[in-house]
Amino acid sequence: MSIITTDQVVLDLSATDRHEATRTLAQTLVTSGRVTDLEQFLTDVRKREEQMATGLPGGIGIPHARSAAVTEPSLVFGRTTGIDWGAEDGPATLIFLIAAPEGGGDDHLKILAALARKLMRREFRESLAQAADPAAVVDLVNKEVVGS
Repeated sequence: MSIITTDQVVLDLSATDRHEATRTLAQTLVTSGRVTDLEQFLTDVRKREEQMATGLPGGIGIPHARSAAVTEPSLVFGRTTGIDWGAEDGPATLIFLIAAPEGGGDDHLKILAALARKLMRREFRESLAQAADPAAVVDLVNKEVVGS
């Protein structure tokens, strides 16, 4: 099964803060059966966020967590007009939620590292910002991140 599907892409994320955004994105994983307990997963993400903000320069937010509530490694993408994610250069407009099973080894770290490398490239960020539909996002992520 793919790490990201069109059901895990929210192109018009209307949340006003990072907690609401994370909840909206995580709900896609509950709907698809990849997360069994929304509240447990959100608690695990919040604990990770309390250790260090996951905002990156260039308008990026990458909340992530290992959780017993996650059934398989997953990635959710959200696009917004801007949410404070703790980055020094301002709000995040491109959000990636990474969900990894608690005993999932280093899979989520590999995904996180590959994604972070690609997000440093302006062209990749612009392609995500301009993607016309969820399928375009999934294709881009599969080609640039999963395949790397």
